[in-house]
Amino acid sequence: MFRLGGRVPIIDVREVTKTYDTPQGPFTALRAVSLQTGPGEFLAVVGRSGSGKSTLINMITGIDRPTSGEVHVAGAAVHELDQRTLAAWRGRNVGVVFQFFQLLPTLTVAENIMLPMDFCDTFPRAERRPRAQALLERVGIAEQADKLPSALSGGQQQRAAIARALANDPPLLVADEPTGNLDSDTAVDVLKLFAAIATAGTTVVMVTHGSDAAPYITSTVELADGAVSAHV
Repeated sequence: MFRLGGRVPIIDVREVTKTYDTPQGPFTALRAVSLQTGPGEFLAVVGRSGSGKSTLINMITGIDRPTSGEVHVAGAAVHELDQRTLAAWRGRNVGVVFQFFQLLPTLTVAENIMLPMDFCDTFPRAERRPRAQALLERVGIAEQADKLPSALSGGQQQRAAIARALANDPPLLVADEPTGNLDSDTAVDVLKLFAAIATAGTTVVMVTHGSDAAPYITSTVELADGAVSAHV
């Protein structure tokens, strides 16, 4: 396998092209994109609307498949996995953070964080609540464990969503515009939290339109018209 500075990359995207059939004809969202990211990196994916950012994230998380090329994540050839295997792989290897949190409103914060453990059966049942509490402590909202999401501020809900994404201790955390619904001060707090998570060894990939992430990220890939226009 390709090695990045002597390390096997967490993400290894090789010449990926994705073309969709539309009523107007074929539309190519990604054009021969290659990308490698190592353990513990904080990567920002940037570009204008329609540049291919979401499609690239869908390739990495296995939500969609490439028309051609290969996607290797956490040692798995994601593009070759069948749907059943893919779902099990994703639950254990990828944590996803959304712009609008997507916490289940009828469950407490702790119960939301325990859900991925329940679905994937990754930890003994007796350990799940203590682990959820420890994750909430890690993201700075331990005192909110038994509240419903509606009782939390936007920043607190995003921290809870990050804790949920870390529930199964995945090697990869993917965040899609995670600060887009937050005020600037709260957004900075969330970016600092992502940076700390990356420093602890989890690879973080974040889609963003803003430039506020610059002080915290370790690398940036810029997309334009479905192709990589810069990677620094």
